[in-house]
Amino acid sequence: MGYSLTRSQFDQVLSELGKKFRLYAPVLKTGEGRFTDTDVVIYDFVENSSQIEFEKKSDYSFKEILTPLSQTLFFFTEKVIKEADIDDSEAIVFLRSCDMHAVKRLDQVYLNNGRHVDPFYKKVRDKIKFVLIGCPASYEDCFCVSMGSNKTEDGYLFSLNYREDHFEADVKNDDLKDIFASTGAAVKDVTADYVTENEVKVTVPEEVPLSIYQNDLWKEYDKRCVACGRCNLVCPTCTCFTMQDAYYTDNGKVGERRRVGASCMIDGYSTVAGGGQYRKKHGERMRFKVLHKISDFRKRYGYDMCVGCGRCDDVCPEYISFSNIINKVNAAVKEEK
Repeated sequence: MGYSLTRSQFDQVLSELGKKFRLYAPVLKTGEGRFTDTDVVIYDFVENSSQIEFEKKSDYSFKEILTPLSQTLFFFTEKVIKEADIDDSEAIVFLRSCDMHAVKRLDQVYLNNGRHVDPFYKKVRDKIKFVLIGCPASYEDCFCVSMGSNKTEDGYLFSLNYREDHFEADVKNDDLKDIFASTGAAVKDVTADYVTENEVKVTVPEEVPLSIYQNDLWKEYDKRCVACGRCNLVCPTCTCFTMQDAYYTDNGKVGERRRVGASCMIDGYSTVAGGGQYRKKHGERMRFKVLHKISDFRKRYGYDMCVGCGRCDDVCPEYISFSNIINKVNAAVKEEK
C-alpha cells in the first residue's frame, strides 16, 4: 500500500518509529570532509526528515553499522573470557538500491559462507531492518544498471521517494501501515524510483581466463595506485578484516580482542608468518581486488560482488576508475580469445 505524505506527516512516522528503533540515514556533515572546508555525506543517527540527505549520494556506505571498523569481540583475563556487550536495540537503516544489494553480499559472506555463521555479525544483523530510498536519477560515477543492482524488489520495510514538497512511500510491512494511516496521509499507488540508465556503463566478462593474471594491464597500477585503501573502506561489499589484541597488563594475560577492518590494498594485509608478503606490487593488489569483485565471488556464489555504486571512483586520490578497469579487463579477455 502506498501513501503520499507531507514533511510533517513523514516526521510523525519517524517519531513513531524512533520509539522502537534507532534510525540511521545519510547525513550531510558541513565542513567535515576529507579536505578543508569540504562536506561529506555519512551515515548517522536521525530523528526527523530534515536531517536526512536525500539528494546527494553518501560518500561512505552503511556498512560500518553492520561491521564496525573496530569491534571488540571479547575481553579476557587469565581465567575468564567474556563476550563484549552490544547495543541490542533494533535499528532501521535508510539506503539506496545498490546498498540494498550490498546487504545480500555481506549476508552471503558472514552468514551463508559454509557450515558456520559469524555469530558477531548475526547478532547485529538480526536487529537491523531497512528502508529503500528511491533513486530518480543516476549519479556521476554509478554503474548500477550494468551490475543489475539498480532495482530492488524486497528486503525492506517500505520504499521512500523524495519530492520537493512531499514524500511517497510504498509500505511493504503490514505492521507499519497503521502508523502511516494515522498521520492522515493520502493513499496512493507508489512505485520506488529506480535508475534505468547510467552514463557510465561496464561489460563484465562472462569468464576470465587464468592468462589474465599475467596481462600487462595491471602494471599501470604499480605506479598510479598509492595503496591507501580508500576504495575498500567506502565499498559496501568489502568484508576483509584482521584481528588485534589490546593488552591491559605487561604480561599479556588481560585485555581484549578486536576485529578491525582491513584491506587487500593496504600494506601488511597479506603479510604471513616469518614476514613474507604476497602481492607486494600495487598492481598485483589491484588485480586481486578487481578479479574478486567480478569473477572469483561469482564462481562461488553465482553473482558478482560489485554493485556499481561508484564510491571507489569518487574517493580515489589518484582518480583511478574501477568501472574503467572492468572494461579494460573485458577488452583484454576479448583480445586473448
